[in-house]
Amino acid sequence: MERKEMEERVIESYQNDEKMMILIYAQWCINNDLEPRSLYEQAYPSQMKNNALDEALELTVPKKESEEIPDSTVMNVLQLFGNDDLAFIVQEQIDKRKK
Repeated sequence: MERKEMEERVIESYQNDEKMMILIYAQWCINNDLEPRSLYEQAYPSQMKNNALDEALELTVPKKESEEIPDSTVMNVLQLFGNDDLAFIVQEQIDKRKK
């Protein structure tokens, strides 16, 4: 395998993993009666529209059809991909729910 081909595969794999992270986040929001776009905008107010989030939202299912996504899972994937600002907002929502 050529170096360029290997680099392309690594990039593609990362992008697929990132899409999965966004889907996990979006479904977790749906499952917890939260609006994914709203939380995202709180974390990143200066960012333009997030097309990846819109694509993920098309793949979400209603809360009653979804498996539970543990809070720790969504926090871990957000932090793994460096979405610390969003993880902070998500943690605030978790803390509110637990009160």
